[in-house]
Formats: sequence, C-alpha cells, structure tokens
Amino acid sequence: MTQHFLLSAKARTLSVVQVARMSEEEARAAFRAIRWATTDGDPVCPRCGCCAVYEYASRPIFKCKACGHQFSVTSGTIFASRKLPVRDYLLAIAIFVNAAKGMSALQLGRDLDVQYRTAYVLAHKLREAMAAENETMTLSGTVEVDGAYFGGYVRPENRKEDRVDLRLKANQSGKRRVVVVMRQRGGRTLPFVFRSEGESLPSILARVEPGSTIHADEAPSWDELHTRYETRRINHSIAFSDDGACTNQAESYFSRLRRAEWGQHHHISGRYLGFYAGGAAWREDTRRKPNGALYGLLIAAAAAHPVSRQWKGYWQRAR
Repeated sequence: MTQHFLLSAKARTLSVVQVARMSEEEARAAFRAIRWATTDGDPVCPRCGCCAVYEYASRPIFKCKACGHQFSVTSGTIFASRKLPVRDYLLAIAIFVNAAKGMSALQLGRDLDVQYRTAYVLAHKLREAMAAENETMTLSGTVEVDGAYFGGYVRPENRKEDRVDLRLKANQSGKRRVVVVMRQRGGRTLPFVFRSEGESLPSILARVEPGSTIHADEAPSWDELHTRYETRRINHSIAFSDDGACTNQAESYFSRLRRAEWGQHHHISGRYLGFYAGGAAWREDTRRKPNGALYGLLIAAAAAHPVSRQWKGYWQRAR
C-alpha cells in the first residue's frame, strides 16, 4: 500500500529545532536573503527602491544614500515595528506551518513564551500574508462553488419542551456567517465571507472567468449561475457525485476549516472569519508540499506584504 505523502520523509524537510537554535544574526541573514532574493540579499530601500544602501556597524539597520531613510530588515513588511527578535518570528512561522489544521493563539503564545495578545496579532498577520495573493486572483476551467455557515452558536434550552427550532432565522443570534468558496480543480481556492449565499453572486461573477464550468449543489442561491456559465448541479440528498458533477473538493476545504474551528479555536468571530478562511485555503492549496517549502513560502509572503493596517497597533486603538 502506498504511503501517504504527509507520513513520508519527503514531507519533513524542516525541523523546528533547527530554527530555534539559530542565532539572531543567522535569523536576520535568512530573512534578508528571502526578502531581497532578487538582489542576492543586498538591501533595497523600501521607501524609494534605491539599491545604494550602506549598513551601520553599531546596530543592525541600513540607510539609503538617495533619500536618507533608515530601515531594518523587517521595515516595510508585515513585521514592521516589531519588538521580538527576528528568530522568534521565524520560529513562529515554522510552528505555524507545521499545524495542518491551524493553530490557536493560546498555543502559539505558549510555544513562543509571549502574551496571548502578541500571539493573537502575530497569527492574524501570518493569515493576512497567506491570503494576500488571492485579492486579485481569478479562476477558470472547472470550478466548484459551495457555502457553509460558521459561528453564531445558540445554546439550546435544557428541557425539551423549552427548545425551539434553531434553523429558523427568528431563533438565531444574527452573528452567523457563510463562507462561500470557489475552488478550481487543479488550481487555487478562493473563500469569501457573506451573510447569505445569495450575496456571493457578484463575487463569483467577478472571480470566475467566462467560459468556465461551475459545479454546485441544488441550493436556489446558485440558480442564477446558469445564465453566465455552464453549470452542473448535484443533489446531495441523493448522492455526493453524479456523472462527474460534485463539490467534493469544496467540501474538503470546509472540512479543514470546520476542524480548525472545533479542534483549535473553538470560537471564530464573524468579524475575523475571513482571515481564518483565507489561512485554511492556503493550507489546503499547499497540503502536498513539504513543511520546509511551506516555511519558505510563508516567509516570502510575509516579507513581500506591506505593513498591516488591520493589525498594526491592534490593541492600542478602539476596534
């Protein structure tokens, strides 16, 4: 019997111990090599893009000869204005990518020996970097579309005679959100968060190229897709797949996100559900890559991502 990829030695190309044993100088050099890979690690001014830069001997910062801007190896990235050593950020990335179903801020804070607040913002910054390249991405070919509801849990009453039908809108909390996913077969996964599946139609029309074939279930929200695409429907009350029509890959994504909610986070706020959904999509798309490759991809994404306006100074302002 063929061994599953994740159980093989090929899936383990990075050890967290190797990253933890780095010195701060080695960590800065590793981050520098990935951030400025096009210049072989030579720093580039994040303000004007000038390559004429000299390095201070007394402290690990650079100064641009053209505009005089002083910057560090993390300036202009999602780790700008950092307080932790660069090695701790690399260690956090190594721990974060090793978690197949995601990682809670509480566990990450314990592993790094930092406050919960620090770990919470750091984890969300990494999720933001994971999903950054999906902002302008479009899908084509065969695309599966499906939706699943998350959050807004209402505790049922103790006695049976006091319980109500929680499927009715009047008995819900109003905090429940639907994650609508568009997943291209052999391609990428794009999740979006809405209040109802019907609200997702403009996003689907904008992100799925004309001429594509869409697979969806029998929910009435997807009826309008027939006017724009070749649409194949599957009735899940009868079968999961019928003559090639199915949404199994979309369901696979929802399985990962649902397990992250139940097993890791236990509660996901509707306001930040999009970040968790984007992180789960990144993990689903890269599930066949070794952890060393995931480590390099996430460092590159974090180094290329600008300063986060959502999470920089998160605890210092009214949210």
